Amino acid sequence: MDNVDHIALLVAWLAFGLAAVFGAVAHRVDFCTMGAVTDAIHVGDWRRMRMWLLAMAVAIAGVALLGSTGQVDFGKTIYTGPRVAWLSSLLGGFLFGFGMTLASGCGSKNLMRLGAGNLKSLVVLIVLAISAYMTLKGLFAVWRVSALDPVRFDTSAIGASHSDLATVVAALVGDSSLVRSGLPLAVAVALAAFALASRDFRAARTMIVGGLVIGAVIVGGWYVSGHLGYVAEDPRTLEEAFVATNSGRAESFSFVAPNAYLLELLMLWSDQSRILTFGIAGVLGTVAGSAAMALVTRTFRWEGFASTEDLVNHIAGGMLMGFGGVTALGCTIGQGLSGISTLALGSVLALLAIVGGCAAALKYQYWRVEAGS
Repeated sequence: MDNVDHIALLVAWLAFGLAAVFGAVAHRVDFCTMGAVTDAIHVGDWRRMRMWLLAMAVAIAGVALLGSTGQVDFGKTIYTGPRVAWLSSLLGGFLFGFGMTLASGCGSKNLMRLGAGNLKSLVVLIVLAISAYMTLKGLFAVWRVSALDPVRFDTSAIGASHSDLATVVAALVGDSSLVRSGLPLAVAVALAAFALASRDFRAARTMIVGGLVIGAVIVGGWYVSGHLGYVAEDPRTLEEAFVATNSGRAESFSFVAPNAYLLELLMLWSDQSRILTFGIAGVLGTVAGSAAMALVTRTFRWEGFASTEDLVNHIAGGMLMGFGGVTALGCTIGQGLSGISTLALGSVLALLAIVGGCAAALKYQYWRVEAGS
């Protein structure tokens, strides 16, 4: 029992440290998915998008290495199960993408902004946490479970025991170790090559370093929860366990459900069954890392709402992100990096829907501006 408690503490502290690195670096290089989509659509600047793709490439390559060497079993995650809730991924992803645009950034971006003194982000995160908790266990959960999650396709019908791309392709063309190990690396190389093909991006050294570090943080998260946090037999249950994870499975970073669990921990602090988990530590670490970088670079600024409309947009955005992020099993980090690093089909669908929702919200905002002028 003492050993398991020690592992739980180790997992939480390492998650905090990795998230602090993420928060500091992401703040420094202005890592933002909404910003990346906005830059690409409005001004044709793809540098932040390429940074995000480079982070994906590093994460995918790292996961392939961890999986092929037996360090982490990626079949034991929330992303790679054979039953893919495609409707939840698409609708949840779209609503999350729309919401993050209204709220001026996704969950991770709002955590970074909070660390830098943005009080608007505090309101967004509180609303996001409440909405996410309602989608996990409350009223919204009833709608999600009854109407959305049952709509699935099952990859086991084609002989694929998991829904990651490599397993599905191997089932279709023949179970080959070359496919399982080579396909993820090929995808990673293609993404990295596309990202680095731009001369403008290659000249942005800080962005390249940012993409590399953020991708490595995602890999580090998988190693911490899926390897260091793995216990073959928990003395309390006599079953295998991934210690200090809210899902009970291997995790890397995500910033929707963990915000809800942080709110739950604070409200039920005296309940001894509530513990500091990987996800909660990741939320706290991101704020701490961003705050440290903001203070060092003298970019810390208190900021509030400019108008009632601004407040309404951010509250609506927080609600949509809370519902959408839980429904889609993750956010721009949870699905866009952690989930996509496993090449899970559901993660691909959620990621495309997030980008689509963001683009739709940008067009909506542009229409509002045109209509009011």
